Amino acid sequence: MVLVDALRAFSGIVKAKSEADIDGSVFKLHYRATATLLFCFCLLATCNSLIGEPIRCAHGDSPYLADDVVNTYCWIHTTFTIPRYLHGNGPSPYPGVGLATPTEEITRHAYYQWVPFMLVFQGVLFYVPHLLWKTWEGKTIQSITAGLSAPIIPSKDKKENLDLLREYLTVSFNSHNLYAFKFLFCEGLNLINVALQMLLLDKFLGGAFLTYGMDVLNFTELDQSQRTDPMIEVFPRVTKCSFHMFGPSGSVETHDLMCILALNVINEKIFVFLWFWFVLLIILSFISFLYRALLFCVPAVRKGLLLRRSNLKFKSTLNTLGSYLLYGDYFILYLVSKNVDIMAFTELLEDLAAESRGARNPSAGFPEMVPLQAVGEDEKPGTNFPSKEEVV
Repeated sequence: MVLVDALRAFSGIVKAKSEADIDGSVFKLHYRATATLLFCFCLLATCNSLIGEPIRCAHGDSPYLADDVVNTYCWIHTTFTIPRYLHGNGPSPYPGVGLATPTEEITRHAYYQWVPFMLVFQGVLFYVPHLLWKTWEGKTIQSITAGLSAPIIPSKDKKENLDLLREYLTVSFNSHNLYAFKFLFCEGLNLINVALQMLLLDKFLGGAFLTYGMDVLNFTELDQSQRTDPMIEVFPRVTKCSFHMFGPSGSVETHDLMCILALNVINEKIFVFLWFWFVLLIILSFISFLYRALLFCVPAVRKGLLLRRSNLKFKSTLNTLGSYLLYGDYFILYLVSKNVDIMAFTELLEDLAAESRGARNPSAGFPEMVPLQAVGEDEKPGTNFPSKEEVV
């Protein structure tokens, strides 16, 4: 079931783009790149468990022990290592494996049964902020740019659709702040989510994930005789298992088994990659959030960004618009610029500026925003705007 669910989710994420672009590059790293990576890792871990032999335990020449019984028992009841033998403090042929006393401290390893489930669960969590924003956005940008997003648009249709878009933006100016704040909330949710994912994996791996990547880097710089491979410590390839059974006389016998966890060869690489990826994602998400805060606080930065996304020859056009553009107005113009060609967006800004210089008085306010309907499958692009009578 995990494999089927992961395939369905993966196919939904990597499908061809058919909708409006309503977010930024860092946002896409969360719900596209990261979620896709996690679902791919889930498939890899699942295939490794189903196709290969994830665990194999050696039990000597005992005629009472069957390989499949021992392997299944140790897989279900977990295996363990002895920390004392990880650091060369006793005779041991393998790290973490050696003679244990009844009071010996041991480390049990049960995570390997849950790795595919954890990865698919994380992939779903990374998709949640995008799903929330997509629901709140309500296909607004797709609706208002539907007649301008095609590569080739007849001049008559382009002019008509631009006029409708201009009229819609004119009557709805100063009413998009809540729309923009919902996006900021989802971006903040992305940052919180990836930080909580780090803590979740740290708990999942017994407190070894937060420093896992740095431990791996430091390991390569230590002297050969003094270092302990952190990947072997967190994802041991050789472990111990205690198997209890009744002997010929009815007494309980305990068999000390050595188990090889071949799947940890894959797991150690998956999680070291995830550590570096999550750290990079936290840094980029934090920078992106600070950038949004800068745009919110400094109008000049907003005007500069719109100038770069257009082909305006005169900065006075943006200065005119900037006199009454709130953050929400800038944000919806920014999303419009991502979904129409640069010439159409430039013409739109010039028309908005010309209208504001003529009939509009910025201090007088603007009419309330007219409700917008999403584009249906049978509707012609550009026909879902408010009528001219409603606008005026």
